[in-house]
Amino acid sequence: MFRKVFLDAPNVSAIEKGYLNKAIDSRFVSAIGPFVGSFEKKFAAYLKTKRAVSVQSGTAALYMALYELGIGKGDEVIVPVLTFIATVNPIIQLGARPVFVDVDRETWNISPSELVKAITKRTKAIIPVHLYGNPCDMGSLKRIAKERGLYIIEDATESLGAVYSGKITGTIGDLGCFSFNGNKIITTGGGGMIAGNKLKSLEHIKFLVNQARDELRGYYHPEIGFNYRMTNIEAALGLAQMTRLKSFLERKKMYHDIYIQELGGINEFTFQKEYSCARSSWWFTCILLKDKSVVPSLMKGLNKKGIPSRRIFMPLVDHPPYKNLSKGKFENARFVYEHGLCLPSSTLNTAENIRNTCKILKKELLSHGKN
Repeated sequence: MFRKVFLDAPNVSAIEKGYLNKAIDSRFVSAIGPFVGSFEKKFAAYLKTKRAVSVQSGTAALYMALYELGIGKGDEVIVPVLTFIATVNPIIQLGARPVFVDVDRETWNISPSELVKAITKRTKAIIPVHLYGNPCDMGSLKRIAKERGLYIIEDATESLGAVYSGKITGTIGDLGCFSFNGNKIITTGGGGMIAGNKLKSLEHIKFLVNQARDELRGYYHPEIGFNYRMTNIEAALGLAQMTRLKSFLERKKMYHDIYIQELGGINEFTFQKEYSCARSSWWFTCILLKDKSVVPSLMKGLNKKGIPSRRIFMPLVDHPPYKNLSKGKFENARFVYEHGLCLPSSTLNTAENIRNTCKILKKELLSHGKN
């Protein structure tokens, strides 16, 4: 029997219900409660970093990382033009200027050669985005950052569990930012995390996200803080999901392998590529169709057959708030957006789901005369 196919739906079970019940029974449902600290410690242990600080979203994580590193008015932060809007919004909100650069056409990640061209005297940081779980060329980025005295804030919101040269993404730069939105590899409903080995900075972030409250002096606030705390209920869900992370990553890899096995011989599209020293988390398995005109009709055809899909992120400069920030052509990013398609990758799927998806995709391509 053909089961429902899921694009990016969260995978929650009796394990999560058990943890949530414990949080509710404890009556610690808000930002105070034992699960918050436990989740942070478990997450840091998984990453092998000195500290992890939970926050309310991946966006909040990026904002606090930039804020802690002193990014503000007059500063420039280099970002790939192909990413979700949340990567760049915090830069604007802090009064800094995002500088967009094109991506590599094969990995879809920020191009080191284009990045070098964009560096100015005002550049303070780089935010590489491990797009769809695929690690960036962190070796080149680290060398550039060291030579130019720049910070690296990793946007690892889509890449929990991905590895570059033996290191988990989000642990290679100065600070790493993660998202636990409902469609991510693990979820806390909402929520995010900042991690790294800059212990002093991370302890300060922990202080700031709790309204900069000096708890030893009661309700005393020596700095302007933020209400970006994760709740005990969210952390309970996160702890439960961490017990299943290994299996989630295994399923993501299995789906990708099936897609390659079933569709790898088709000439009308290619897959996102990894660097030789990298291993993606395959948050999404995505393809690039040679004929961009096929993408909209293919999506409609798949949807009619019960197969959800979604477009690749639109280049940031094509969104109204950012159109006037750059006059670059960004040919690679536009190519990936126009030709790209994300395939069902939720861990709720079965191997049979993915194989059936491949069969239907082949038939749809045949109906377009594209096989």
